[in-house]
Amino acid sequence: MSANSLPEGAAVWHSLEVDKALDLLDSNADSGLTPQEIQQRLQKYGPNELEETAGRSTWEILLDQFKNIMLLMLIGVALISGLIDLWSWRSGTLKPGEVPFKDTIAILAIVILNGILGYVQESRAEKALAALKKMTSPLVRVIRDTRLVEIAAKELVPGDVMLLEAGMQIAADGRLIEQSNLQVRESALTGEAEAVNKQASLKLPEETSLGDRLNVVFQGTEVVQGRGKVLVTNTGMTTELGKIATMLQSVESEPTPLQQRMTQLGNVLVTGSLILVAIVVIGGVLKDGGFKNIQELLEVSLSMAVAVVPEGLPAVITVTLALGTQRMVRQNALIRKLPAVETLGSVTTICSDKTGTLTQNKMVVQSVFTNNKTFRVIGEGYAPTGDFQLDGQKISLEASPEISALSVACAICNDSVLQKEQGDWAILGDPTEGALLTLAGKAGIEKDQWNSKLPRVREFPFSSERKRMSVISQVEGVATGDASSRGVDPAIASFLQSEPYLMFTKGSPELILARSTQIHLGNDTDPLTEAQRQNILTQNDLMASKGLRVLGFAYKPLAEIPPEGSDEVSEQGLVWLGLVGMLDAPRPEVRAAVQECRDAGIRPVMITGDHQLTARAIATDLGIAQEGDRVLTGQELQRMTDQELEQNVDLVSIYARVSPEHKLRIVQALQRRGRFVAMTGDGVNDAPALKQADIGIAMGITGTDVSKEASDMVLLDDNFATIVSATKEGRVVYTNIRRFIKYILGSNIGEVLTIAAAPLIGLGGVPLTPLQILWMNLVTDGLPALALAVEPPEPDVMQRPPFSPRESIFARGLGSYMIRIGIIFAIISIALMWWAYQHTHAAGYQGDRDTWKTMVFTTLCIAQMGHAIAIRSNNRLAIEMNPFSNIFVLAAVVVTTILQLMLVYVPPLRDFFGTHYLNLQELGVCIGFSALMFVWIEAEKIFLRIMGKKAV
Repeated sequence: MSANSLPEGAAVWHSLEVDKALDLLDSNADSGLTPQEIQQRLQKYGPNELEETAGRSTWEILLDQFKNIMLLMLIGVALISGLIDLWSWRSGTLKPGEVPFKDTIAILAIVILNGILGYVQESRAEKALAALKKMTSPLVRVIRDTRLVEIAAKELVPGDVMLLEAGMQIAADGRLIEQSNLQVRESALTGEAEAVNKQASLKLPEETSLGDRLNVVFQGTEVVQGRGKVLVTNTGMTTELGKIATMLQSVESEPTPLQQRMTQLGNVLVTGSLILVAIVVIGGVLKDGGFKNIQELLEVSLSMAVAVVPEGLPAVITVTLALGTQRMVRQNALIRKLPAVETLGSVTTICSDKTGTLTQNKMVVQSVFTNNKTFRVIGEGYAPTGDFQLDGQKISLEASPEISALSVACAICNDSVLQKEQGDWAILGDPTEGALLTLAGKAGIEKDQWNSKLPRVREFPFSSERKRMSVISQVEGVATGDASSRGVDPAIASFLQSEPYLMFTKGSPELILARSTQIHLGNDTDPLTEAQRQNILTQNDLMASKGLRVLGFAYKPLAEIPPEGSDEVSEQGLVWLGLVGMLDAPRPEVRAAVQECRDAGIRPVMITGDHQLTARAIATDLGIAQEGDRVLTGQELQRMTDQELEQNVDLVSIYARVSPEHKLRIVQALQRRGRFVAMTGDGVNDAPALKQADIGIAMGITGTDVSKEASDMVLLDDNFATIVSATKEGRVVYTNIRRFIKYILGSNIGEVLTIAAAPLIGLGGVPLTPLQILWMNLVTDGLPALALAVEPPEPDVMQRPPFSPRESIFARGLGSYMIRIGIIFAIISIALMWWAYQHTHAAGYQGDRDTWKTMVFTTLCIAQMGHAIAIRSNNRLAIEMNPFSNIFVLAAVVVTTILQLMLVYVPPLRDFFGTHYLNLQELGVCIGFSALMFVWIEAEKIFLRIMGKKAV
């Protein structure tokens, strides 16, 4: 078969016999490929590398920031203002001491600052693919042309024969030809930490899920022990790792809800501004009967355009989100992409991995069956402290000696070590064996002590073919010549008569039971009856149905040490001890977090690569699902169309044995149903789904670099409860963003209407210059808005459903509030402006006739201070609130008022900003009019209270 006719499908190799796979790839297990075949296949398939598609360049990202409609309008305003200043400068009509182009420079500076802020948020390069590339092995050993050679991994081609040994990172996908005790850690792909025992002789069904393909190996996974010979079947982008790279690069980044709302806000503001500008210009031209005052009308229009754009808003939002990230870090949630802070508040569905996030990632024994009794084991993690319960009652070990006997087997037939590190108990070795040591510790059996009582003299190690392990120990009391059992610990005294050795065996319950002929009951050993066998098998099935991993234990007294390789003969005639069922136990705090999710209208969903029985047991225990709820497996999901999955996705809360593309499809189906999805993950397999999700959440402890780079947020403690805390913070941030948007835009509307009214009611000139408006928007609006951004949360923030991520920025009364307050603001300001104009143009007035403009400027600024104090709560009056619960608002009001007065009373600032000195009477009038804003908002709250309504 030529290279050009090689099969393209990757999903079939596990369903083929080894000889058939070799035949399809025209390869030989002993001699490999010839140089000519290698060259042909390199040309057809290319190098064994992950390919990267081109993304946006740095310059493209930067230029995209200036496509924002509000910034485009400001650029236009700056250019027109510059042209007017240039005309005035050349025609000599500039006022004495006036600095030309200062408005243009100030506006362009704001445009550039906002562009840089946007660029900084967006320019974080996607490094997920780079992290993925690091998972490929640099060198690999292969058989080529009958010789063993070491080549660069990128030179591998389909049909190569690759050799594996412990510690290697696998460089390509392949079908096992042969193996010896081969264990591969596939957690990066499947998400499950336990190493997989590989078997070359298997032939599996085509629909076998990724985690169950025991006869193939995958690129990027790691050989834990053993060795193997592999036929390379897929390289580069056709490997499972390559498919993940393809999915990563195909996922389009969607704008966050906040970005969508800001775009909508910009469109509305600019459209409204242009309509108002047109009305003012047309109205002015009609009123004057021509274009003789066109420059004045243009200046009014420019001021209105600057007034309508909340120049300080992007900076305030950026700082608010940054403050949110700091608070989240203190709760063990690291935000990688700033908009994700607010986005968390919109989450409606949390899709969580099981291992390590919902569970402790620590195997814990839950149940023991011995002496025809089922004991429940109490305790957390690897700590060797806890109780044994029978029918809900704590039992003493003296009354149940069979527990101690079984615990000795757990401790002796064990290669792991339990130790205390920095106050926490940890395992060196296999997590399953660690759980057995913890069980023994709860029964008072310490491995170190028992190693001296029963020193190991021989072992028959575990292998995937044998599915069991045996340890032969010397019984010290007998070996020293004590013929009675007095020198033997009471826990095993009933095991022995005069034999000097004991063999302990553990493994698959069915296999251990089949090799047992007797049973240990209490302190007696009796023949094993058929009824007892059936009872044990029934208990085994019952434990397995609860999602427990079950091991069987037995022992055998020996007169002598059995010879090497005699395991088949020696492991016969065993004495059955009992069953031990263990589980990766749920984190204790997760149950409360799941309930908090439900109270907040958020649906938790479990998506795992683990078996469905285990997934169901954990999900039911935590409250994610109810008894009898459907579990959707990867095989069932594979057979579903996208439409069928979309119809079922709201009905299923548990997904088991899923592969990377399944996770991506689940997220996409939820999104098509209008759900706003947070997705957790730690493995390479999770990266595409993390990137597709509205919020991708990677694990900080167990997570791969690939998953972290694809995520929006990293859980520093890998804890589901942290997601719920972060979601609460996201809701608080969004509430505060809405609060200061109301504050800022209410005043902006008032400014625009005030400026527009000046020429229409016959007042000469523009009341506010663009520079003064920038001052208001950046300083007198900006500082209090920043203070409002740290307003403490309302007590019921997690007692309500999430607000729709697709709701308008003007939803729930925000738009009507802005218009209403803007109109009231304008009425107060226009009334003041009319009075001030008459006052400064009255006969005998000693000051500058343009002082009325400074009075308007000052009134607008100080009125905003009262607005800031009143808007802290939608329903409570200012006098009902503790002013020191947000000391920043109080400080911002004081500082901003002082700065505003400096513009009026400090000569250099007065000259630069074009203001005029106000006497005490004029300042008092400004403060009086400003106070009306505060009074109105407080009166609204009283009115709504009387009417029995609650503002949102």
